[in-house]
Amino acid sequence: MVFLKKQLATGFTEFKLNNRVRVNRYLNYVLWFFAIAAPAIAIGIKAGVFHDISYATCIGIFAVVVALSLIHLALYKKNPSSIVTGIFALTAVDFLLAYMAFSHVSIYLTWFLVPLLSILYCDFFIFAYAAVLNTALMVTTVVMTASYSVGLRADYDTKGAYLADILGGFAIETLVMLAVGLICLKLTEGYLSKLFTQKGVIEKHEQSMKDKMDILDSMAEIYDNVNLIDFVNNTEMSLRDAKQKKHGIDMNSQTHTIMNQRIKDEIMPDQLEEFLKFTNITTVRARLVNKKLISADFINVVSGWIRAQYIVVDSTPDGIPDMVIYTTRNVDEEKRREEHLIRVAMTDEMTRLFNRRSYEEDLIEYRNGTLPHDFVLFSLDVNGLKTVNDSKGHTAGDELIKGAADCMALSVGNRGKAYRTGGDEFMAVVYTDDPEEVRNLMLKKASEWHGVFTDELAVSVGYAACKDYPNATVDELEHFADENMYAEKEKYYKERKIKRR
Repeated sequence: MVFLKKQLATGFTEFKLNNRVRVNRYLNYVLWFFAIAAPAIAIGIKAGVFHDISYATCIGIFAVVVALSLIHLALYKKNPSSIVTGIFALTAVDFLLAYMAFSHVSIYLTWFLVPLLSILYCDFFIFAYAAVLNTALMVTTVVMTASYSVGLRADYDTKGAYLADILGGFAIETLVMLAVGLICLKLTEGYLSKLFTQKGVIEKHEQSMKDKMDILDSMAEIYDNVNLIDFVNNTEMSLRDAKQKKHGIDMNSQTHTIMNQRIKDEIMPDQLEEFLKFTNITTVRARLVNKKLISADFINVVSGWIRAQYIVVDSTPDGIPDMVIYTTRNVDEEKRREEHLIRVAMTDEMTRLFNRRSYEEDLIEYRNGTLPHDFVLFSLDVNGLKTVNDSKGHTAGDELIKGAADCMALSVGNRGKAYRTGGDEFMAVVYTDDPEEVRNLMLKKASEWHGVFTDELAVSVGYAACKDYPNATVDELEHFADENMYAEKEKYYKERKIKRR
């Protein structure tokens, strides 16, 4: 608000300066126009109208007018908006009138036109100066030319009676002129102030709307579809359309805009109901109250994933949107990138199996749900990894880990998910009625494996099936599967008479 007031004050000051330039220019025209008075008076002398005026007076008036006009023109060219330039013009006119009065060229009405002319500046100081100077010169000329004027008239016996009558009339006229001038200035000031306030508000709103429309125009280049929806006038307009034609929206019978009626034909059938619910034009305004935007993603059968958004452009003080922009943008690549990042975050880099984080998140789902009867947890560990690392190096050890991961993944197949949960520790969730078959397949594939740095891969596999422990939780099944795996590992080392440590 303070900034707006400063803008308005600056705008009003700028207006007064520009106005002063225009008034100064026209006052210079007025001064030059006074030069016509000299030949006009000369014609009057020639015709016998002016008896007490000489041709020398005409020449004097002409010379004075030209000199004053030239001086004022020089001041105007140097500083056209200067207050000095304006005051000089008013002073010049007043002194010119005084000179003409002393030369017996009687002019009465023009005296009061000078202060009224100063109102054009919309400045109380200039008006006050013009009124005071005008009154002083008018009284001076009346007093100094009183003897001459009384001599021409038979209705006054004395000079004092003439002065009392003339100056009394001038005093009343001066008061009337001052009152009218002050009222005009006050009204002008108030009117202009109100006008500039309205102008400032309008310009601010127009600038705001221009900025928003510029943004909308730039958005039109980014989005596949951009639709401007006006809830005040119930219209829609495509910003991507070169003609930008507005179409009416009948809120009583129309639930979707023309754009969405076209887009819905390309939405995946199983998402169509949700799309129609999201884009229902009769509910959009209510859903956007006190919000900046709402959005949702859908699959377009032609172009892939799209993101639909309703963005508030203008709203009431209560947060109810008056103008909204509806956009759709292809986000298929973005979705694929998201899926890739999720897959990377959930995948073990070395083995390409799902990682510990993925396993923990899946366990949360299993804890919150009911385990199916064919649910089985497998636990697998590589045998002799430390020996291989110590004798052949970690490259050979990594080869064993990768080999174990391949054996597990191939054995699980599409029956579940395999995870690397530690260095040489693996877990698998498998849906099968014959877990022993899956374990034997893992052992068989491990026995058939051959690597570059080592020829043998031995693994220990344990499992816990839901059908064997019907009341067990998934965490208890994990514990049972680990116990079974460690029992198999102990058996492996005992049969081969190998000390584990």
